[in-house]
Order: sequence, then C-alpha cells, then structure tokens
Amino acid sequence: MTVKSAFSRAVSRPLFRALAVVSGLGLAACDTVPLEDTPTRAQTPGLSLEPMKSFGTTRVQPPQRSNGNIAADFLALHFQLESGRDLPVFTRFETPITVRVTGSPPASLQPDLTRLLGRLRGEAGIDIRQVSDASANITIEAVSREEIGRALPHAACFVVPNVSSLAEFRRDRRKDKTNWANLRKRERLGIFVPYDSSPQELRDCLHEELAQAIGPLNDLYRLPDSVFNDDNIHTILTGFDMLVLRATYAPELRSGMSQAQVAAVLPDLLGRLNPRGVTVAAQPVVSTPRAWIDQVQAALGPGTAYQARLDAANRAAQMAQSWGWVDQRRAFGHYMLGRMLQTADPDLAQRHFLTAMQVLQSTPGTRLHQAYVTTQTAAFAISRGDGAGALAQLRPMRDVAAQAENAALLATLMMLEAEALTLLGKTDAARDLRLDSVGWARYGFGSDWAVRAKMQEIAALNPRNALGG
Repeated sequence: MTVKSAFSRAVSRPLFRALAVVSGLGLAACDTVPLEDTPTRAQTPGLSLEPMKSFGTTRVQPPQRSNGNIAADFLALHFQLESGRDLPVFTRFETPITVRVTGSPPASLQPDLTRLLGRLRGEAGIDIRQVSDASANITIEAVSREEIGRALPHAACFVVPNVSSLAEFRRDRRKDKTNWANLRKRERLGIFVPYDSSPQELRDCLHEELAQAIGPLNDLYRLPDSVFNDDNIHTILTGFDMLVLRATYAPELRSGMSQAQVAAVLPDLLGRLNPRGVTVAAQPVVSTPRAWIDQVQAALGPGTAYQARLDAANRAAQMAQSWGWVDQRRAFGHYMLGRMLQTADPDLAQRHFLTAMQVLQSTPGTRLHQAYVTTQTAAFAISRGDGAGALAQLRPMRDVAAQAENAALLATLMMLEAEALTLLGKTDAARDLRLDSVGWARYGFGSDWAVRAKMQEIAALNPRNALGG
C-alpha cells in the first residue's frame, strides 16, 4: 500500500511526542484501492467561548511554473497511481457531473461543499452540481472514523470507483470494478469522509477526494503548490490544482486517450489556458525515487519503533543530500528529524528545523511550508523565554496561513504569538489575540476539549507559566 505522509497536518495524531505544541503538529500517514491504489487523505484525530469562524473568498495564486513542467506534472498525475502502478489510458467524466451527500453529514459539510463546487465551476470550468437522487455520479457518504478505519486502516478518507456506499465497497473491494487500472471512463464513484472529525479535516477530505474523483489519481512529492502531494501541506485546492482540473476537462481531451496522445496536445492546451506559463523557462524534472518514498513511509509508519523511524528519516535526508535536491523534499527530511529529536536532543532538533527553513527560503512557492517550520522554531524560542525572537518569526506567517485557509495552523500561530506577547509583558494584547484564536481553533481542531487542550499545551511552553507566574 502507498502511504501519504503529513508534513503539514496541524491536527494529526502525534506519532512523535516533543514540545507540547508539537504534539498537535503531528506526522501521520494513510493507506491508499485495491487497497494499494485507493486515493486517500492522511488521517488526523479529532471553548465554546467564541463562535466558529470560517473563511470568505478564496485567494489562490496562479501557478508560477513553466507550462513545460506543468505538462510533465499533468502526465505523471494522470497516468500513474499513488502506488507507482501505471494507468493505460486517460479517464474523466464525459457528462455533466452530479454529486450527492448521504450518511450523517455534520453541519459544516454543506457550506464547505457548496463553496468547493462553486470554485470548481468558476475556476476550473467544470459542469458540476449537487443533486439529491441516487443516480448521482459521485456519492459522498459521511461515516464515522471507525468505519473508515475498518475499511482502510490509517486512511482519513478515500475515493473508490464504481461504488456508491461503504457497504458496497466492503462487498466488492476485491473485484475488478473497484480497480482504478481497469477504468476507461468515469461514471460512478464513492467518496467516504468522517463525520466525527474537525470541520477542517472534513473540508480537506472534500477538496482532495473530490478532486481525485474527477481528476488526477496520483500524488507527487515534487509538487510544492498542490494538494496532489503526499506531504499534505496544502489543504485546499490551489491555483495549480485548478489549472490541472481545467485542463482535464478541456475539449481537446477525452477518456481513452493514451499518454502519448495527451502529451501531444498539452503544449497548445496549456498555452491557451495558462499563457503566462509559456514565457517561464522550464526546469529539470527531478522525479522522486521509490527508495526515498519508502524511507519516508518507514519514518512515518504507525507501529514502528522509534529508532527504526529515526534511522529511516536519516536515510531519507542523506539520500536527498546525495542526490543534490534543493527543494521542499530536502527540507522534509530535516523536518522529520527535527520532530523526532525534540525530546531527546532539542538543540539538534532546532538545527534540523533551521536547515529545513534555509532550504525552503531558497525554494519558490514554499511560504506555507515555512509557516509550519516556524511553529516549531517559535515554540522553542518561547520555551527559552525569547518572546521578541518568537514574535519576529510568527507575525509574517499569519497571513500565509489565512490565505491557505488553514484554520488549525492560523490558530496555532496566534496562540504562540499570544504567549510571545505575554513574555514581553503585553498581557492585554495577548489576551485579545488568544480569544480571537478560539474561533479559528474551533474550525481547525473541532471539539471544545481539543481547543482547550491545544491552548493549554501552548501555554505550557511559556516558562513563566511553568513557574506559576
């Protein structure tokens, strides 16, 4: 089975326990049908003082890369599964797409789905709408995390062809009908999402699984600007993703085309849809060898001993260095090592985080990645009583998290900033910011107890609180 790591999961279950704030910024993994080829999203677990906040108009950045690189990405995304298996033909829906919701959807699902469908129509030009009848092309069934876990362990959510319910998937999971490689066009799919996760976790599942239901089935570690990436750094569809989906449903393409046929029309197609990409110089495409992916998955794998995970993370970092990588994948190895070493050797962990940040700062399109590393370095500064240093790191990252519509990350940054302000004696400003973070935390983390626990964990970083004063 292929596995997605969770470099970005601000609310994932903590595989590596370290500083209190880090326990909520965990590294997770998920399985992908048959079983190894099911597109999934990484699992995360789930004060009534302030109402839950939500984001307004999405502000996406258009893709900044060359159309030549985007064409290579398009082919890799569409003609391979997450497991590495090749797909023989291009597939998509050839009729207007209808979507229905079944199961036990929580209140947050409908407004998030409505926004997502609106974006797919407006930004990707896809004819897609929600209906209530059983003949819908795509059924989104809201079930419990426990039910999802019984169907696919470690998956938070997933999508399967030719089924409309979890019961149908369980019955037919070993049959050819649920094998993506046998698909020649898309007509009926089932998406299974957890009703008992946080609103953000549910929204993230909607974005990734619906995008994979109608578009690419693969994920690529090399992409810095996409939800189609096993690092899960992006939680909503990006400008790159919308371009890929718009191209997927362009009239120049149709189900059943071979990779060579799709490759032949992509230059003119992308030139029409993304003229700015014509003028950008193409960069060498550096694929991600399976050996590196295997080490990352071993480092993040549940049920693996700490030393084995640490050894795997070291091997992944060494591979990236030996191959001369200078992108976010190089940073990923150092981030993993920093996370694992925080308890045993916090100073060494910080050196890994700083190395990750140096790599990211020289890699275009990685501001969101940098925001995640900042939560680690700023937390360390707060634990050392350096409020000014933490504040300087945190403040530029709030807008990054807000634009990415990552409420869990935004709330975490705000809570950390509140502790930094407290260290500087600015208690009123700290109190106001902490209160303001609660509405975002309720969307990002879900239940009141999870929000309170997060606030307590971050407050515990402050050495003044630890001393009781």
